[in-house]
Amino acid sequence: MDVWIQFAKGPLFAFTLLIMILGLLRLIIIQVYTLVVRKGKRLRNAPWRKILLDTITWALPYRHLIKGTRGFSTISFFFHIGILIVPVFLADHIVLWESLLGTNLPAIGQGLADVLVLSTIGCVLGLIGYRMFIRRIRAMSRPMDYIILVLVLAPFVSGYLASHPAVNPFRWEVMMLIHLLSAELLFIMIPFTKLAHIVLYFFDRISAVHWQLRPGAGDQVAEALFGKEARV
Repeated sequence: MDVWIQFAKGPLFAFTLLIMILGLLRLIIIQVYTLVVRKGKRLRNAPWRKILLDTITWALPYRHLIKGTRGFSTISFFFHIGILIVPVFLADHIVLWESLLGTNLPAIGQGLADVLVLSTIGCVLGLIGYRMFIRRIRAMSRPMDYIILVLVLAPFVSGYLASHPAVNPFRWEVMMLIHLLSAELLFIMIPFTKLAHIVLYFFDRISAVHWQLRPGAGDQVAEALFGKEARV
């Protein structure tokens, strides 16, 4: 078992991380090429001030929450915080980043890490519940939405159990191997699923360039779908 854990921490970790980096880099290059080469004129005339403000407000999307989806959106917001902070800034993970990339990142404390991990697990379960039991959310959900949530859940649950022997009913080696393999599977999936918006977020906000919408068109579509309270 120790041999498999070392393999997962070493060559397999490096290989899957490389796939993720190259896959996300490919998506960024495609977006930049599309904007600069194919839509350069629209890019020059784009309302950049509005785009910047839109990007900032969607990062903290309080004013965009729609009646009937506020709970789902709030859970989703905190879910994103957990999956961005814990994998990068957990002390045990920083050891891997340093050994592979030579980076020197600040680490979050174990107490904060535990809070974020448990919060993220709760958020994932909440999102699954919303997709299963709320009609409006269920209608917009696809099988891949559930698969992604399970893929995210696996490394968080296994990592928490591996780092807390008192609540872990399984052997540490088993949980650690599951943690490593599930995280590395997630690395591979990120560039090929909607999780890629971790790098495409800004490009997603440039709808005025991509679609050349008329002013107010987005608000009108949102109102038609969700009522007068909706704004984009």
